[in-house]
Amino acid sequence: MKYVIIVFSAFLLVACKKQKETVSGSAPADSLHITKDTASIGPSSGNILVGTIPFPKEIKECSCYFAASKSDFENERYIYADDAGKTAYMMLDGKRLAMNLISSSDMEVDELLTKEIENDDYKISVKGKKIKGEEALLFEGTLTIEKPDGTTFTTPIYGECGC
Repeated sequence: MKYVIIVFSAFLLVACKKQKETVSGSAPADSLHITKDTASIGPSSGNILVGTIPFPKEIKECSCYFAASKSDFENERYIYADDAGKTAYMMLDGKRLAMNLISSSDMEVDELLTKEIENDDYKISVKGKKIKGEEALLFEGTLTIEKPDGTTFTTPIYGECGC
């Protein structure tokens, strides 16, 4: 019986050792392959695709919403909307996102509008100047989007803020 246990233990030791060699021998090939795939995907992920959104149903009261041009604004092709202080909505890289506003300027103090929005994937900055003020305030400016990898996208914006 002792010999059976010793032979069985030796067999397990050899079997475990062979499995370890096989795993360690194939790991570098897989790692190299993954690295190669990631490198080939890199350049195409350098773009930031900004899509249009309908006016968000979540916004019930005061809001700011912008399009890439006056024509797009008049045709309700918005690229950005927020509920004037809490949540911003955008379509980025094919996904509709609801992001928390980090900061927003008080538009009553001066004629400049600034907003900062940030999540794990994007840092967004909205800057505008009031061009007309009635019940709703019209603004022209720029919207800048940055990714952690350094990719940046800037577009002109035209839109309004009001209640």
